[in-house]
Amino acid sequence: MKSFIPQYVQAVCQEIKLVASASIERINVGTLFFGGGTPSLLSVTDYQSILKTCQANFDISMSAEITIEANPGTVTLDYLKGIRSAGVNRISFGMQSAHPEDLHILDRQHRHEDVINTITWSKQAGFKHINLDLIFGIPGQSRERWNQTLDLALAENIDHFSLYSLIVEEGTPMHHWVERGLLSQPDDDLAADMYEAAMTRLDEAGYLQYEISNWARQNGVDNRCQHNLQYWRFLPYLGFGAGAHGFVNGTRTENTGSIIEYLKKINQANSSVFPTGPAGEELEPLSTWDLMQEYMMVSFRLTDEGVSKTDFQSMFGQSMEKVFGSQIDQLLKSGLIEKHPRDESRLRLTRCGRLFGNQVFAQFVGNAQPEELKFKKS
Repeated sequence: MKSFIPQYVQAVCQEIKLVASASIERINVGTLFFGGGTPSLLSVTDYQSILKTCQANFDISMSAEITIEANPGTVTLDYLKGIRSAGVNRISFGMQSAHPEDLHILDRQHRHEDVINTITWSKQAGFKHINLDLIFGIPGQSRERWNQTLDLALAENIDHFSLYSLIVEEGTPMHHWVERGLLSQPDDDLAADMYEAAMTRLDEAGYLQYEISNWARQNGVDNRCQHNLQYWRFLPYLGFGAGAHGFVNGTRTENTGSIIEYLKKINQANSSVFPTGPAGEELEPLSTWDLMQEYMMVSFRLTDEGVSKTDFQSMFGQSMEKVFGSQIDQLLKSGLIEKHPRDESRLRLTRCGRLFGNQVFAQFVGNAQPEELKFKKS
């Protein structure tokens, strides 16, 4: 697919121009995130082209967070210096594990030495904001191996970690291996122990767990991922490129996932209807009831901020207690959520609630709309 990169970059730039021109007003942008697939396949020149297009068509904040995802072992010092000079100021690497057996199971090609080299080069290139993705609950992964991964990751002296429990997706090679008995089924109880151990270890090391899967170093600087806070605070975002998702004015957008189809649709278009671009495959206006549920589910992921009764009232014209009183009472009684100790207008997950977050989120998904609340489509 490398042969498509020049066409693809040109198409992304064209999509940005079309969507921006379709907006009634010029859009202010505080974060940019290059993720999904392998963004480091793009050259420094490619990133310069996309960033210049964004700057020409949006009002990019002078302090904007601009992130790129990359795999360890796929970048060089010169490449990192190039993208840093182009304007990228935050980088995220998929370390996943420090152990070769775990990496083999995950079908990752890098070694831990690649992680060490990549982070060293990133710092030399001028990156102050660096994230590592780690995975726990890998089949065969012991507590000791997980603790070793945490220790080696912490030794890199970076400002952000994202930790995810392994999910064996149906239809993947790993799913087939588990079904055939070639790999052990992930142990949910062991994974919960690993997650709890990570919470303790990272807290002791001076990192704040600000979201259910994310930790930022506390050193007087806001090291939280501002782009992901945009999602969790239920704020709008635009998505560009094949398979990209967006959320604007209560509407979710999704581009076609096929690169060939994406290129075809962009190249044939000379206009778009905001907020979706010419490659938009789905446009889903959410009802007020859907938005209420999603607000609760997404906001509870923020382990300190949690959900705001004031924001809920402001957004929907209804009190949170009136709409979700029974769910809130049940979760409070079960010890999964609590009133915020510093702000009575907020509710947040307890430490136990972080371990069983899915049980909390499930309370706000797929509920029947209460008869006494009549909403129209947004």
